[in-house]
Amino acid sequence: MKCSKYLSILYLFFFLASFYVTFLGSLVEARKSSALSHRKHKHGKGKSGRYWSTPATPTPPSGSTYPTMSNNFNVLSFGAKGNGATDDTKALLEAWEAACKVEGATVEIPSGNKFLIKPITLQGPCMPQLVLQIDGVVLAPPKVSSWPKSGLFQWINFKWVQNFTIQGSGIVDGQGSEWWMSSQSTTNKKRHQPARVPSMKPSAVRFYSSNGITVRDITITNSPLCHLKFDNSVGVQVHNVTISSPEDSPNTDGIHLQNCRDVEIHHSSIGCGDDCVSIQTGCSNVHLHHITCGPGHGISLGGLGKDRSIACVSDIVVEDIIMRNTLFGVRIKTWPGGIGSVKNVSFSGIQVSDVKVPLIIDQFYCENNVHCKNQTGAVAISGIQYSKIVGTYSAQPIHFACSNDIPCSDVDLIDIQLTPSPRNRGLLQALCLNSYGKTAAPLIPQSIDYCLRDGHRLAHTVQSSHEKICQLGY
Repeated sequence: MKCSKYLSILYLFFFLASFYVTFLGSLVEARKSSALSHRKHKHGKGKSGRYWSTPATPTPPSGSTYPTMSNNFNVLSFGAKGNGATDDTKALLEAWEAACKVEGATVEIPSGNKFLIKPITLQGPCMPQLVLQIDGVVLAPPKVSSWPKSGLFQWINFKWVQNFTIQGSGIVDGQGSEWWMSSQSTTNKKRHQPARVPSMKPSAVRFYSSNGITVRDITITNSPLCHLKFDNSVGVQVHNVTISSPEDSPNTDGIHLQNCRDVEIHHSSIGCGDDCVSIQTGCSNVHLHHITCGPGHGISLGGLGKDRSIACVSDIVVEDIIMRNTLFGVRIKTWPGGIGSVKNVSFSGIQVSDVKVPLIIDQFYCENNVHCKNQTGAVAISGIQYSKIVGTYSAQPIHFACSNDIPCSDVDLIDIQLTPSPRNRGLLQALCLNSYGKTAAPLIPQSIDYCLRDGHRLAHTVQSSHEKICQLGY
């Protein structure tokens, strides 16, 4: 009886063990089949007919973290050599295109390298808060012959970008010396005007139709033409930049603004062969302050109204500026026969040192002293205030040459103290032709006190008609 009972228990044990082994085998086979089926549907077959797959990303355990993908796009990772001789244009473009798709991304041009970049357009729109970090040296092609005809308008062009920043400790070098040769000699023009130098020359860095732009900390040097140019842009911030080129480099404006509004340029040093800052038609709400200018042609509004075109400039504030050894100080220049207006402009806190002519309004501007036809009409100029302008001049303290047809009106001269520099060979007298407004002491030289006439009714009437043209949106 006991023996049969033990046999029954033994048979039951073997039955359960056999069932358990069979169950485990079926489970393993089912899992293999499921995994193979998953790979077939997800990844398909390779060229050899075999199924292929990539390892699945493991799911992190609860409470653990994995590093996220970097937002930094180093041009070296995109094939740039950084030796100053190999063309790195493609690498920069690919890094830009990749970063453009990522919010808060940074395109890195690292220090310790030189990158040769041919004419390039870096285009948006991109994701917000894109940064171009320039810590290395960016070089333009040194030979004019190596520039394509399509790249003669600008070198590095930013188009349709928003909420974008250029920053860093690096240098953007336009290597423009060969471009300047055609204009640097007047005595032997044939020798210095090689046929390979086109009449059109490229600006170094240009922004077109962009909003919310910041440029800070970098150095831009030796541009063939303008160093930093903004066209049709809104919300521009430029600060702590250094711009430099030789005094005899022709038309190398430091910063050029055209059809721009809401602009602030400050705490920067600019020395070049033309205007340190040039403000052209279509500009409004521009604030320049804490800028050191020299060498160069000073800070200019214009030339405006060339070929009887419409020019509109308003609400410009220029203050706390140091001018050293510049051709001019602060200047408004308009072409004869122009249409439109310049109004609400303030120049204050300007320190000049050995500046040829510190204060200029010229409604008879004629570029390069070529013969210009006498034309009636002019861009109207009104609401111009000069205050706290002090220092030395080498030719003439003030030169206001305004039109008979449209005199300058509401011009204020307040606290102007200008004395001849040691090398002065010019005029001690201020010149004010067809200029109307008021003065307030202290005024040095004394001729400033007799420079402006009382208000002119005709001037105000004509001014109004020109301002209405600008108000219509031209």
